[in-house]
Amino acid sequence: MDSRHKFTFVKLFVLIIIAGYISSSYGQAKKPTLMILPSDNWCTQRYFMTSFDNQGTKQQVPDYKTAFQEDTELGQVISKIGSLLIDRGFPVKDVEQELKNIEARTAEDNMTSSTTSGSSISESPLDKLKNKAKADIIIQIWWKVNKTDQGKSISFVLEAFDAYTSKRIASSSGNGTPNEKDIVPVLLQNAIIANIDAFVAQLQSHFDDMFQKGREILITVKRWDSWDKTFESEINGEEITEFINKWLQQNCVNGSFNMSDATENKIRFEQVRIPLYDANNKALDARQFAKGLQKYLKAAPFNFEVKLMTRGLGEAILVLGEK
Repeated sequence: MDSRHKFTFVKLFVLIIIAGYISSSYGQAKKPTLMILPSDNWCTQRYFMTSFDNQGTKQQVPDYKTAFQEDTELGQVISKIGSLLIDRGFPVKDVEQELKNIEARTAEDNMTSSTTSGSSISESPLDKLKNKAKADIIIQIWWKVNKTDQGKSISFVLEAFDAYTSKRIASSSGNGTPNEKDIVPVLLQNAIIANIDAFVAQLQSHFDDMFQKGREILITVKRWDSWDKTFESEINGEEITEFINKWLQQNCVNGSFNMSDATENKIRFEQVRIPLYDANNKALDARQFAKGLQKYLKAAPFNFEVKLMTRGLGEAILVLGEK
């Protein structure tokens, strides 16, 4: 073999090694954690709804616990969909088990308030489930059984939402082939199979985007009425608002956030991009990220009392002036 052919062979060998490395790295790419639930529409149609007291206003929300207990198909349907996703490498949380864990703490009060101002925040049953399961993506399934001359068929809608922002990130719908013999969970599984790969590609694309740009959360900073300062008050020649801005610039991924509202009494930050994982490779949520800001404001030169509250995984509320 002459030197020219040897050189070509070496280049080809190196390219094969690099391609293998890239392929291996891609195959080992981290997958988002999923949680599968029946859709709100499905729960409404089957009367699996319950009332939730949202700061004095009654709201109807899905009653997942009763749905799992009373609907004989639901557990099987979610298991079938879960198996399709697990086969494609996605970790899936066991929703029914998480609900049982939450039920053990039903006496927990979902309202917190300050004795001074009476300001309050409440947490919905879904927020409690999100906080417990800490999934990256919520998948909701709706289905209906159709009767045809050829047998039963299934219509379905599969939607995925970012668990932190509730934004829709993927969707799929379709109709299954009529069949006389198969039970509903199997009919649904077969109907979804034809669309599942495009659906999971959308999930992975969203997660990859978060990996690069950070996870999106909301942060609101407020003050108690009893506090002797406002966000326009100055510390060492700078307004408190500016100190909070600087902290976010230093701690957000690429300094990315949007201050959508700023008054002397409240500051609201949207599209706050935070790392997916902390230094210990554990999933980072709004509470954990906001704890850093809380600690910063409690230290010198501020020495503020700061109360930290959350809604679900993706919204943190800091209230300055007292605990």
